[in-house]
Amino acid sequence: MNESTEVIQEILESIGLDKSYRTASLTLLETGESRYLRDLKLNFTSTLTSAHLTNKECALLGLATAANNNNIPLINYFTKYAKENEATDAEIGEAVGCASLLASNNIFYRFRHFTQKEKYTQIPARIRMQLMMKPVTGKEFFELASLAVSAINGCEMCVNAHEDSLIKLGTTEERIFDAVRIASLITATGKIIF
Repeated sequence: MNESTEVIQEILESIGLDKSYRTASLTLLETGESRYLRDLKLNFTSTLTSAHLTNKECALLGLATAANNNNIPLINYFTKYAKENEATDAEIGEAVGCASLLASNNIFYRFRHFTQKEKYTQIPARIRMQLMMKPVTGKEFFELASLAVSAINGCEMCVNAHEDSLIKLGTTEERIFDAVRIASLITATGKIIF
């Protein structure tokens, strides 16, 4: 067994997948004995803890990211990790709901931003967003998850709006930065393991 295979097996085992699980991407990295596999493992591991976020928050951000990306192995992993870190069923459901709601908002507001037509800003959005009004995870964390999902989905208008809200709520820039960093690394992992 070569080092690449060992690293792949360690990654898969940590996520709760069988050691023989392979995607086309994993196979290509394994066959090429890619040094990236070690980076992938270390990057993914770094999503589980943060100096600025609790483990539960890391888990819920991971879950929102995985749900946004429709990545079943990572949804399962981060659901389990969230429960291990005392997330309630309501908080877990909210993370998934946040991903879904922001997917619609990101498309809608990105369209408005891209077209830059005043007319589209005058027409009511007609997107129900009650989930944002009284989130069980609290307004600050919901905004943080919303920012992370918006960054993944590339909605500049949404990223700026959520970042502004977070700053007004007193969130540190380090906390904001870590949330987006975690979302980016989970998204990268999901390109290889899906």
